[in-house]
Amino acid sequence: MKFSKVMKVVNEVFAMYNQSKLLRNIPVGLKNVGKNVRFISIRQNDDFSLNKVLVLTKMTRYDYEKLKYKELNSQQFENMLKARGTNLEKLKHHNILQKTNVEKIVKILIDLGSDVRVVNRKIHIFRYSYNKDAVSWADCIVPAGGDGTYLLAASLIRNRSIPVIGINSDPTRSEGYLCLPKKYSTNPKEAFEKVKSGQFQWKYRSRIRTKIVGATRMEPELLHHEIPSYNVEKVIGKGWEDIDSNGSRTLPVLALNEVFIGETLSARVSHLELNFDNANHFTNTKCSGICICTGTGSTSWHYSINRIPVQTVAELLRLMDMDPTEGKNSLATVYADMYNQNLKFAPDDGRMGFSIRDLISAGVWPDPKGLKSRGFAKKIVVKSNCDDAYIVVDGGLSFAFNDGTRAIFEMHPEDSLKTVILD
Repeated sequence: MKFSKVMKVVNEVFAMYNQSKLLRNIPVGLKNVGKNVRFISIRQNDDFSLNKVLVLTKMTRYDYEKLKYKELNSQQFENMLKARGTNLEKLKHHNILQKTNVEKIVKILIDLGSDVRVVNRKIHIFRYSYNKDAVSWADCIVPAGGDGTYLLAASLIRNRSIPVIGINSDPTRSEGYLCLPKKYSTNPKEAFEKVKSGQFQWKYRSRIRTKIVGATRMEPELLHHEIPSYNVEKVIGKGWEDIDSNGSRTLPVLALNEVFIGETLSARVSHLELNFDNANHFTNTKCSGICICTGTGSTSWHYSINRIPVQTVAELLRLMDMDPTEGKNSLATVYADMYNQNLKFAPDDGRMGFSIRDLISAGVWPDPKGLKSRGFAKKIVVKSNCDDAYIVVDGGLSFAFNDGTRAIFEMHPEDSLKTVILD
């Protein structure tokens, strides 16, 4: 809901509830919302080249199924999908749509004079695979897919020198929040012409760096469904497990959205010790895991964990003998929208947002008392007391995180991701 519309509702509410002191603070709160969600990491474009462009295309569900049942010929494969109840026509339609859009992007870039390589996570599908060597070759990375493909693209970029320009190849099936506006999905030529002529601005998105202390061996696992069995070392490279002078190892990927720490089995309680901003003690907790996000990720899982439904606000208003309706312009909607928008913060913010899921606050937990389930910090240390836990980076790469292991989460300006803004 836009600020002007919300203010109109607020003024109407004032007339109805003159006795309510709560409402007098709404305009101040709404103005703060605007400050929290505005993107402030905008800089004018500098020298930039589209000479060598790496296009990262997602693997469609059709491709994945084909790979999974590669022993079947085409007719057997389609018969199997039909017998299983899969909507084959829909699967084929979106597969063709993805391929067509990628071909269009590649042709546009070639016509603009770019040297283009198309990559995916599987070496035998395309000539090149998406790995560290491919990234180092490119002047620019263009993920053609949705937010998941964008996160994959960002995962191997370890500095702020290689920009990412995301094209949402199928807006009907993906929100594409991280990609360029949806109008460029049908007209990518306009987007690349603007970039080529310098009609854009840079946005630098903060990312989370993770260091691990104490684990004897860490074998990363890829969680994306399109990579059923893959040699992770081919993707992230060798040598990342080397221990530095402080006895820690830095994970080979930076989190653009969030890092999640918790037991693999979601029904099992996660036993974690937490320290924020070098406090003089660790807080012993039991919960369903902790989500640590960036400003970019504050619109994603962090938002889903913490948002308040209009229904909840309406029930609170009912308990206060106030109007409990849940309509589009109701007081409950105003309050819920104000709170939920305030959960978001700027992509270049140097703080991390944390959300402790289902924090047990009874009896001796947490120890000591007083821990808030949500907040901000510039440095977070998590110690595991778990049996089968993982650190999961952007929902794609996981690392075992069991009893005695410590993880240190921080942000550094040099880790920011360089992205493009177009009107």
